Amino acid sequence: MSEPHTEQTGLAADEPVVRIRVDDLHKSYGDNEVLRGISTTVHAGDVVSIIGASGSGKSTFLRCLNRLETPTSGTIVVNGHDLSDPHVDIDEVRREIGMVFQHFNLFPNMTVAENIELAPREIRHVSRADARALALELLDQVGLADKADARPASLSGGQKQRVAIARALAMRPDIMLFDEATSALDPEMVGDVLQVIRRLADDGMTMLLVTHEMAFAREVSSRVLFLDGGVIEEEGAPEQIFNAPRSPRLQEFLSKVL
Repeated sequence: MSEPHTEQTGLAADEPVVRIRVDDLHKSYGDNEVLRGISTTVHAGDVVSIIGASGSGKSTFLRCLNRLETPTSGTIVVNGHDLSDPHVDIDEVRREIGMVFQHFNLFPNMTVAENIELAPREIRHVSRADARALALELLDQVGLADKADARPASLSGGQKQRVAIARALAMRPDIMLFDEATSALDPEMVGDVLQVIRRLADDGMTMLLVTHEMAFAREVSSRVLFLDGGVIEEEGAPEQIFNAPRSPRLQEFLSKVL
């Protein structure tokens, strides 16, 4: 894991480190305003689940956090780096943020281990031997130690997604983003992937997850954001969000998905 960063100077030892601070984030595509003023703060060790109906802005919000989408306005600060600063080294910021997508995008012409080794070797200039050792360690962590020399085509969807998680972890990020990481999987494969994410949460990884798995969000999250119409309609601890929702819109959403 990379050395922790703080946004503040003179941070007291017992104050949580701010990993992400978002202030009045807007994102438009032409006349379509997808995000309409999102503000939130994520501290080290937080596990934040982002829920909401399709089209509510969840994935767009997540992709803005490592500037895969460029915000129209507002501020995003990640580990002290202001992403709106034209001089920020976005590649450096992205080294601190791992991202796992709905689709796995593994290189089919490489083995599983080679897929994981590639970024540490090319970006962090890790030696071949050290990259191999890291790949084997991470494959063991996601329960695929026996698949190091297999090709992605021989794996199930759930196994491919666990390799994708291992690949993201290979850069030793401070933050992990999961964009509907289980939505493309058959139901019987979902549990294995969620178990890997659960272990990362138990280990203290800072994570934001766009998810449709409500039971999992209730179990693993320290906080839940409900997005509706491009704004955070309600946020709170899982117990409050799922057991005592205040917003009529959240109540309606949960009545359809629980």
